[in-house]
Amino acid sequence: MSNVTLSIGGKRFTVACADGEEAHVGHLGTLIDAKVTAAGATGQTEARMMLYAALLLADEVHELKGRQTPAAVPAELQDRLASMAVRIENLADLLEGSAANA
Repeated sequence: MSNVTLSIGGKRFTVACADGEEAHVGHLGTLIDAKVTAAGATGQTEARMMLYAALLLADEVHELKGRQTPAAVPAELQDRLASMAVRIENLADLLEGSAANA
């Protein structure tokens, strides 16, 4: 396991990831930071920032699903999306645990 430090909404988060996944997780963090910034949620609580980012990402997924049938999505992409969803859920669990301990 490796650790990656992400900067999201001006706050730093260290998350664990599998060895070799550091760059990918870092890229995902950059995407989440862009969503937080676009929502104007920087400076909010950690939970609120992640909520805004999750809502915007969920909206994008919803829009994409409306344009494509599930059969049109390659299996490899479906696997990557499922993997990303697990990572986002793990990050949310981590943030909820941090908020509860604060």
